[in-house]
Amino acid sequence: MAAYILRRLVSTIAVMATVGVFIFLLLRLAPGDPAAIIAGRNAAPQLIASIRERLGLNDPMLVQFMRWVRDMLAGDFGTSIFAGRPVLELISQRLEPTLSLSILTMILSVTVGVSFGILAAWRTGGLVDRLLAAFSAVGYSVPVFVIGYFLIYFFAIRTHWLPVQGYAPFNQGLGLWFVHLILPTVALGLGYIAFIARITRASMLEVLSEDYMRTAAAKGASSYAMLFHHALKNAGVPILTVVGISFAYLIGGVVLTETVFNIPGIGRLVVGAINNRDYPIIQSVLILTSGLYVLVNLIVDLAYTLIDPRIRY
Repeated sequence: MAAYILRRLVSTIAVMATVGVFIFLLLRLAPGDPAAIIAGRNAAPQLIASIRERLGLNDPMLVQFMRWVRDMLAGDFGTSIFAGRPVLELISQRLEPTLSLSILTMILSVTVGVSFGILAAWRTGGLVDRLLAAFSAVGYSVPVFVIGYFLIYFFAIRTHWLPVQGYAPFNQGLGLWFVHLILPTVALGLGYIAFIARITRASMLEVLSEDYMRTAAAKGASSYAMLFHHALKNAGVPILTVVGISFAYLIGGVVLTETVFNIPGIGRLVVGAINNRDYPIIQSVLILTSGLYVLVNLIVDLAYTLIDPRIRY
């Protein structure tokens, strides 16, 4: 296990280096000049040139890349071009809303998705199974922002049951914090619920058709024991895999959801940085989220051994 973790950590360095090069080149080769945006419309070319010189944008790309890597390895993720403040400070201020939305979404998705998938597999062809098929089609096909605007219209504008937009910090009270996150969590989580539920159903159906499940039923095992002690445990590896994949999709979904519901999270920070070509913010957020995704994949791989003792690294 220790040797496997060491190999994965070494490979992570190569992955993160590749991601860093890709992010750096993609931003530099994309249209738009941050110096021109800072100078404003109809600015003199001399002013734009002086801003580019001050920001170090006139240096060769290799020099800019090596400077960025050197500072990042030292824990310095740079200073925002427009805000003039450290990038890590800006990210830390936006971290709570994004983490709150992401954690609640994953809890909702895993809890509801796995439950629906188990019920659909246990009563295949029944009402729950048919409802899951219809729900999955909607969850897969309808974009997050469409679901978000529908929820806002019905639950906030028409009925006034929930807040339209915004975010209440956790220190203002658990109830207020939770109420503001209900709509964005549901909007973001519907697609993941459908995804996880379908994979859970398929995995459970495969396990329930095995000979040892029929043997357990012949020995008089209860439905609870068959579903949760035998079937779910043996179907856990695909389910855990899809949960890890859902985390990758969640990163992109958070950006849209925070924009629709006006949540001041990291997604909104990135959208503003993209519009302003604020390279330090974009680079830092992408490299941090990439590292987090690699870490989650490693944790998922290691968790396989807890579910299935036959797996060894």
